[in-house]
Amino acid sequence: VSSTLDKSVGKKHLVDDNPETCWTSQQGLPQHIQVAFAERVIPKRILLTFQGGFVGTHCALHVEGPVSSSSSSPSPSPGPETRKSWQIWTSIYPEDVNRRQSFDLPPSDDSSGIRSLKLVFEQSSDFFGRITVYDLRVEGTVVGS
Repeated sequence: VSSTLDKSVGKKHLVDDNPETCWTSQQGLPQHIQVAFAERVIPKRILLTFQGGFVGTHCALHVEGPVSSSSSSPSPSPGPETRKSWQIWTSIYPEDVNRRQSFDLPPSDDSSGIRSLKLVFEQSSDFFGRITVYDLRVEGTVVGS
């Protein structure tokens, strides 16, 4: 995550299946949540539950693109010089409500799937740009299953 208001509203609460816990960002935009998958997946749907008044009303979904390197060697080795390159896949526009919202994702041109997904909240219903998420789920298929 890009920021956390304090430890009581940390990133672990995004996926703990507890409706009483949440992640809350500090103020300021953009904010983001990055999800890493254990295996390559093809996401089909994303489900989010926000706190009304603290909703990311414009969210760009980024997928990891080709690895880029600051060196000019033909085959970069993993290390501090290698970094992820993110590409915008699609955008979603959650409503300023407390209920779970579901967003069907467009089909991907890449049948090999992805290893990570980044949700970038570019706008918030909160004047100070804070985001509060009670639940985050990504549904789809595991590549090769």
